[in-house]
Amino acid sequence: MGYYIAPRFLDKLAVHITKNFLNLPGVRVPVILGIHGRKGEGKTFQCQLVFEKMGIEVTNVSGGELESPDAGDPARLIRLRYRETAELIKVRGKMCVLMINDLDAGAGRFDEGTQYTVNTQLVNATLMNIADNPTDVQLPGSYDSTPLRRVPIIVTGNDFSTLYAPLIRDGRMDKFYWEPNRDDKVGIVKGIFELDGLSEREVEQLVDTFVNQSIDFFSALRSRIYDEQIRNYIHQVGFERVSLSVVNSVEGPPEFKKPDFRLSHLIESGNFLVGEQKRVENSHLVDDYNRLNRGRNSDQSAPPAVTPINQPLSNGTTQEVKTNQFQKQEVSSPHLTLDTQAQIRQLLSQGYKISIEHVDERRFRTGSWQSCVNSHIDSETDAISNLESTLTEYSGEYVRLVGIDPKAKRRVVETIIQRPSGKN
Repeated sequence: MGYYIAPRFLDKLAVHITKNFLNLPGVRVPVILGIHGRKGEGKTFQCQLVFEKMGIEVTNVSGGELESPDAGDPARLIRLRYRETAELIKVRGKMCVLMINDLDAGAGRFDEGTQYTVNTQLVNATLMNIADNPTDVQLPGSYDSTPLRRVPIIVTGNDFSTLYAPLIRDGRMDKFYWEPNRDDKVGIVKGIFELDGLSEREVEQLVDTFVNQSIDFFSALRSRIYDEQIRNYIHQVGFERVSLSVVNSVEGPPEFKKPDFRLSHLIESGNFLVGEQKRVENSHLVDDYNRLNRGRNSDQSAPPAVTPINQPLSNGTTQEVKTNQFQKQEVSSPHLTLDTQAQIRQLLSQGYKISIEHVDERRFRTGSWQSCVNSHIDSETDAISNLESTLTEYSGEYVRLVGIDPKAKRRVVETIIQRPSGKN
């Protein structure tokens, strides 16, 4: 398999890393380079290829290491890895970098339901301190006055808007949004299928057929082509013997002939993968499950008696307001579907609160939703009013209704009620 490094990616990393090892009087050089973009576009792998090309050693930190049951451990880990990398530069006499993968997953705050821990605060504070004082990074409980070698830090993530804003400000973090263009995709996909005999024209046709798919899709597609041969092998040796024949076989591992990599076969398999993606996106089984449970709970108690009242609106029409002995109101809206109105009432009747979010088509791919209200809504009238104004204001964007459990501080439902096509 061949490897393709996007020229823009190589240029950005090479400039940032080299600049951190140069002495530029009067120039403030950001220590951190943040590479962000939608999932599956090969951010980490492109970094690895650049490091290999430039002969750079890497010290890795995973986003999963940025939380711990012991407060302060992740921040201490970052300082320790930074100092180790500085020592590597001194000992090896070559460029070295510290790389933190999926920083937003470990230190980001996605919504009001995301727990914001002491470790999250300390990680953000530690990275800001290193960005401000890259040659004076101390371990807790000790102090060494000897200046360290400056270490460039590369961080990756999908949505940096979830990070602490002072950390990503200019001067501390240089940002690079990675979205491969068609030429980049063709070059990368050509490398993926280099050993399979696809011509450049066929690679271009494959990329153009699945133009909205990420780079990882094409790697998954190539892997799927081998499924038929592996399935035949399993049936040949038997399900009972496949473990011994693969893991502990005296005959060695099985060998497979080259599969069918014709363009038509690739497109057929690719369409199947796309179909599986759409099934996941459209299933929303958890929504149905939650709705069913709430329906069962509401059936256990008899609904209060209501009396419909027609009230005039400012535009001359009327809306139906239902009141009960507690004077609670149910407002019917001509602009919202009956299902949406019923869902709002159902959420509020269960003691949940409501939030409304919107996002444009570009940010929809990275899941970067933005809230339309400053606080959670607990009134049906306010919910319908805010939702109507949101649908009007953001008519060309996605809008979704969010149900929030205020006690558990978690989301119980997320329903898209408007898409850019204008369908509600």
